[in-house]
Amino acid sequence: MSKSLLIVEDDARVADFLVRGLRSEGYVPTAVGSAEVALPLLRQGRFDLALLDVMLPGQSGMELCQQIRAECLALPVLMLTAMGSVQERVAGLRCGADDYLTKPFAFDELLARVEALLRRPAQVIEPAAELVVGDLVFDRVRMEVRRGGEPLLFTAKELAMLELLMSAPGRLFSRERILSNVWGVDADPLTNVVDVYVRRLRSKLDAPGQPSRITTVRGLGYRLDLA
Repeated sequence: MSKSLLIVEDDARVADFLVRGLRSEGYVPTAVGSAEVALPLLRQGRFDLALLDVMLPGQSGMELCQQIRAECLALPVLMLTAMGSVQERVAGLRCGADDYLTKPFAFDELLARVEALLRRPAQVIEPAAELVVGDLVFDRVRMEVRRGGEPLLFTAKELAMLELLMSAPGRLFSRERILSNVWGVDADPLTNVVDVYVRRLRSKLDAPGQPSRITTVRGLGYRLDLA
């Protein structure tokens, strides 16, 4: 059976070159131009490998790779970048990439790396049973949250938002990304439901007189602080 590959590349010329080349080798490639479009497709579980450009509009390729690993999507990831420094390659591998290729590259080398990644045994990635951020513990089995050992009560949507924030403490999540993850891709982008639910979470998580655990970055989104 032909392998399905998702190419996340905002340069139309590069994307077209990759699609044509990989299709000629018997693969079934699909190209999209942003991480925001790619993630819902990856969640469908129909791709065998993802090729991610690092420099994407909006969410970067590295951030997308981190999200793939945070959601335990078990597929190999090959990062593509025009920046070939050692620090860049190390950062890409640490965010969960399986391999790294610097532009410009020979198509034969890309093909060899794709083949090598697809030969690896399929990984079964089990999500962590608990998320721990400071004195907050999110039990993913029981879908319960404790603060300092004391249980807190949340609705299903509140739990879904908190789980997303706790999956990557300190990382900034845009309103659009939270909306897509918690309410689905068809949610009205003009709704203020994310802001409403952030207020609800703060009312349950924050101690009186103490700074909020959820920080607002004006115009960008929210993050759950480590402390």
